Amino acid sequence: MQILNKMQKHIFAYALVIVSLFFAQSQAAGLLTPSDGSLPALDIQSHKVDVTIEDGYAITKIEQVFFNPHNQELEAIYSFPLPEKASAAEFTLWIDGKPITAEVLEKKQAEKIYEEEKAAGRDAGLAEKDSYKTFELKVAPVRAGQQTKIHFVYIQPVHIDTGLGRYVYPLEEGGVDEEKLAFWAANDKVTQDFEFNLLLKSAYPVDAVRLPNHAQAAATQLRPGEWAINMANNSNMQLQDSEEETTANQAVVVQRLDKDIVVYWRHSQDLPGSVDLITHKADASGRGTFMMVVTPGDDLPKIEEGIDWVFVLDISGSMNGKYATLAEGVKQGLQKMRSNDRFRIILFNNSARELTSSYVNATAENVTHYIRQVEQTVPGGGTNLYAGLKDAIDALDSDRTAGIILVTDGVANVGETEEKKFLQLMTKTDVRLFTFVMGNSANRPMLQNLTKASNGFTQSVSNSDDIVGQILLATSKITHQALHGVEVNITGVKTADLTPEKIGSLYRGQQLIVFGHYWGSGMADVTIKGKISGTEKVYSTRFAFPETATENPEIERLWAFSSITDMQHQIDMFGEQADIKQAITDLAIEYGLVTDYTSMLVVSEERFKELGIERVNQKRLETEQAAQQNRASRPAQDRRVDQAKPISNSSAASLGAGGAMNIGLLFALSILMLGIRLAKRAH
Repeated sequence: MQILNKMQKHIFAYALVIVSLFFAQSQAAGLLTPSDGSLPALDIQSHKVDVTIEDGYAITKIEQVFFNPHNQELEAIYSFPLPEKASAAEFTLWIDGKPITAEVLEKKQAEKIYEEEKAAGRDAGLAEKDSYKTFELKVAPVRAGQQTKIHFVYIQPVHIDTGLGRYVYPLEEGGVDEEKLAFWAANDKVTQDFEFNLLLKSAYPVDAVRLPNHAQAAATQLRPGEWAINMANNSNMQLQDSEEETTANQAVVVQRLDKDIVVYWRHSQDLPGSVDLITHKADASGRGTFMMVVTPGDDLPKIEEGIDWVFVLDISGSMNGKYATLAEGVKQGLQKMRSNDRFRIILFNNSARELTSSYVNATAENVTHYIRQVEQTVPGGGTNLYAGLKDAIDALDSDRTAGIILVTDGVANVGETEEKKFLQLMTKTDVRLFTFVMGNSANRPMLQNLTKASNGFTQSVSNSDDIVGQILLATSKITHQALHGVEVNITGVKTADLTPEKIGSLYRGQQLIVFGHYWGSGMADVTIKGKISGTEKVYSTRFAFPETATENPEIERLWAFSSITDMQHQIDMFGEQADIKQAITDLAIEYGLVTDYTSMLVVSEERFKELGIERVNQKRLETEQAAQQNRASRPAQDRRVDQAKPISNSSAASLGAGGAMNIGLLFALSILMLGIRLAKRAH
């Protein structure tokens, strides 16, 4: 987005997408089988999750055992809402008692082989990306009266935001894909064992750990910066959401898998701004991969300015069960506004309409009047997100700084739904889109692309989140100015293929994570620059890139995934291009990633040989698993590299003691705390 002259008077519109925290009814991610009666549901006998968070990324390993109690063979389809920025690394299916790992192939080729194997009655598995919503794991056959065991692994970067870390294990389906839910019946219950284990290893001190929606979990501090979190429905611990079901023979305790597991951790206050470097370079003379994590100091100026607010509220049918909390949040937000602020309220479902006739002064009388009207609105109809957003932009007063508050589940299904049109809408005016995405089935890719185009920020929110913490984090962003037009430059060591290609803006407390390749070794000068209110700001440091490094091979996948994300954004912007599609396919096959154009296929080892499929991903997994075993035996490693020349002279941003972890804070802060101030014009 072109940087405008400081004297130009354009309005910065900020969109905040925060949907309500609690669904009246939610669909669980689980084993799915057709609901027409011909194929009865299977049992999830066990579900075990092991998570390790270390060196700036999380590795999640899932092992499930399905059981077919019926007298016919079935195909099982397991739908899993893969988290934001997570890349699938492994899909393993047990065939004849032996674990067989998947290989990544071009999507049509993988589907063809899977269907041929299934038709021949041979064991096979397929992992595919289902649009932006979920990953689907298909297994055939699940034989009558027998178990089927699968193992699934994914990797994702972990961001520390304003001193807070957050991990989500997604279990909610999301409930917005009505056509799919009408066809499939979800089995969200584990009949025998459910176990969730998370090991957090941080070189930076961790003060506290919190699971806001799973208070029954056991969190144990093993040493400074290292915590273990465990919960299970075995004899030692009864899960809160377990229930007893009586069958013809016995009472069975089951665990419902319909609630995300969200884990927060809080770093100690007054930690320095810093640069961490994680590398992988097996050959000293070859190419290495790096992951650079920059935690800025808290030096962005605070904003003191009254503004206009345009509320854009989703009142479509998908907001049923969420709308009451949305209305309460708007109430709390309006009541926090200052007397010199103004607001408008726009509602949208099949179309958009304005509840207010124009800007209204935020007097107590006006606030009370319009809160009542919002509360009395009944959700229904489709989601014309484009109409609501367009009306909000058209409503802006060019003589005042304004903010757009967009509250939606993020799935446009009426009116204009083409992403390209949304991008054109956002880029033809100078706007900032701030997006909080709620729900595992929200169209996060589109909202993230809109955010990137407008130099705003995006953050996902789960139903199981600590809403107080999310509000405090949002507030900390838009009460301070931002660093816009961020660029990274590295000299002294040859580097290339940096991703993300466009960084955009950095807001208070946000980390900058950059992946890339490097050659050689030695000292490098690193410069990060941008603009604050039109004035250039430069951060610089100097540190060494190692000659070899073998502890973190997983970052090669993370680099590839980030590069593919950049290329996918080009397709979203300009349409599918053959060369970009092929580049994505080639990268995904080389690094073992599931994309829109590739899938993971499992067949027997004999069939892999007969089909001439090289075991590329198996070799990569062997390298990664060996490194994981080595890391497991040692404490967290300090990856900071800027001690000699710190990137910042100030401490990293923090919410302060208590912060989002203070469970004594009242829920009255609600879903939107709008006693906040938007950043000034960025240029």
